[in-house]
This record gives sequence, C-alpha cells and structure tokens, in this order.
Amino acid sequence: MKRIAILPERVCCDRILVDCADGKLLSVAFEGGCDGNGKALGRLLAGMPVDRAVELLSGVDCEGKGTSCADQLARGLAREFPGTGKKAVIHEP
Repeated sequence: MKRIAILPERVCCDRILVDCADGKLLSVAFEGGCDGNGKALGRLLAGMPVDRAVELLSGVDCEGKGTSCADQLARGLAREFPGTGKKAVIHEP
C-alpha cells in the first residue's frame, strides 16, 4: 500500500490523504473544506482505478477558481502516477 499526501492550491481543503494499491484507490480523505463533499468523494472513489479517477475529476471547477478539491486530487494523482492522466485534460492556471 502507498500513502500519498497532496497539498492542494487555491481550494478550501488543506490536505488530501490517499491510500492506494495495485493501481486502485483504497481511501481518499479531505482535511478541511466541505466536509460532506469530501466524505462523498471518498466513498465514491474507494476501489476506483487511479487512471479512471484522474479522468473523471480533472478540470472540475469550483466557483470560477479554475480548479477544485476534486481537480487538485486529480492533479496530485497524475503527478504521483505518471501516465495516468493520458485521457484527462489537466488544466494548468
């Protein structure tokens, strides 16, 4: 199992903790930010392949920030697992 700590930028959450193994997300926890949305994302992503999560979450915008907590998770995963963002459109500010 691999644990990743992602430090997001320009969003409400302070940190995103991810546990993964065999190319799948085991758990995702958002520290800070919208508690309910963070918990919901964690439940929805559990067991999902990393590349699929990156594909689904890349480019999600929150209130015109050009990013979101979900997008920051996708960017962090794409950095940690090169090649997972091939299908995703990762928007850089």
